[in-house]
Amino acid sequence: MTESGIYIEGLFQFIEQSPSPFHAIAAARAMLEKAGFTELSEGKRFNVERGGCYFVVRGDSSIIAFQIPSGEAKGFHMVASHSDSPSFKIKEKPELTVEQAYTKLNVEKYGGMIMSSWFDRPLSIAGRVYTNAANGLEKHLICFDRDMLVIPNLAIHMNREVNDGVKYSTQVDMCPLMAACADKTMLRELLAEKLSVAAEDILGQDLYLYTRQKGLVLGAREDMIMSPRLDDLECAYGSLQAMTESVPADYINVCAVLDNEEVGSGTRQGADSDFLYSTMKRIVYALGGEESDYMQAVADSFLISADNAHALHPNHPEKADVTNRPVLNGGIVIKYSGNQKYTSDAFTGSVMKKLCMEAGVPYQVFYNHSDVLGGSTLGNISTAHVSVPSVDIGLPQLAMHSAVETAGVKDVAYLVKALKEFYRG
Repeated sequence: MTESGIYIEGLFQFIEQSPSPFHAIAAARAMLEKAGFTELSEGKRFNVERGGCYFVVRGDSSIIAFQIPSGEAKGFHMVASHSDSPSFKIKEKPELTVEQAYTKLNVEKYGGMIMSSWFDRPLSIAGRVYTNAANGLEKHLICFDRDMLVIPNLAIHMNREVNDGVKYSTQVDMCPLMAACADKTMLRELLAEKLSVAAEDILGQDLYLYTRQKGLVLGAREDMIMSPRLDDLECAYGSLQAMTESVPADYINVCAVLDNEEVGSGTRQGADSDFLYSTMKRIVYALGGEESDYMQAVADSFLISADNAHALHPNHPEKADVTNRPVLNGGIVIKYSGNQKYTSDAFTGSVMKKLCMEAGVPYQVFYNHSDVLGGSTLGNISTAHVSVPSVDIGLPQLAMHSAVETAGVKDVAYLVKALKEFYRG
């Protein structure tokens, strides 16, 4: 198998293990533990050693892993990506019955998705549940891992304008059908059965819909991949893989996979929290440093914000910038924005280009079309808390925020190689 094929196989496995952000972090934890990393707790003193590898989890859905060089560290080399993807979150007491004929679920939007892409495909449920226990609360990761829901389209005979553009209502159009019978306690009973608990002991839930399609390679030349949640599990997997294959030299290597980017990062486990800042400070202190040592380390640090980028669309090339047009399998995309939605500038972009050149991987540049307002990502939010030079990058993909997205076969391997070069620094 080719190097690209090995990484694609690993990516598909990682995505399949990650139907929710909680599962993505569980999969990341497993990767890191297999590579010899030790878990630390934010509620206890960090006991770390030079040459050691560690990670810490916050909120079950964000993780920061780090490697300490055997000698003195100049600063931090950091990569940040995110664990969440747009989806539908299931409300409490969600069962809705329709004329004693159907049971559907009451849901709300999580992030900005292409809603039409969720119609007429097999869906399931994953997330976490808290139950009452003798010693307090017990936490459970749950994934039904079977085809159990569908959001059915309205037939064209009843919606003649569907191909002319339709505005969908989350409350009306996007409720998933769960059964062809009426049962107002169905989900709670299924949860209780899955967890082997009494239904009345279920006290809290963070449950999401996820599409059941597995990742696959496609194209006449087998040069593309199609999978759910490529944004941003592709970068999360690539950064974790690069870290587990690296040994630090002069810098403390950091790999952060943070939750809630799709809804603004303003949570205790998001990029707009103190998670990265406090972890960096605690590392310095645990190694015998003090505040001035932390400030010196920050002054010689660098952040790569890794979140996927828009590729040139084959049916809508007019949507791309006129001179900067990334394509699938074209390599790492360095993202720039005059309004500072991305943190890349002349210096940090040059650093990234040099890393790619030294790693022997191609790179390309992304700007939004000048008449289109683009989105933001982790970089500028993270650097508001940790003031370090930062570059925003991603892997090129099509149909971002669709239920299933498309990317290039070669680009994951390019990312791993470039980040390994960064982590060797």
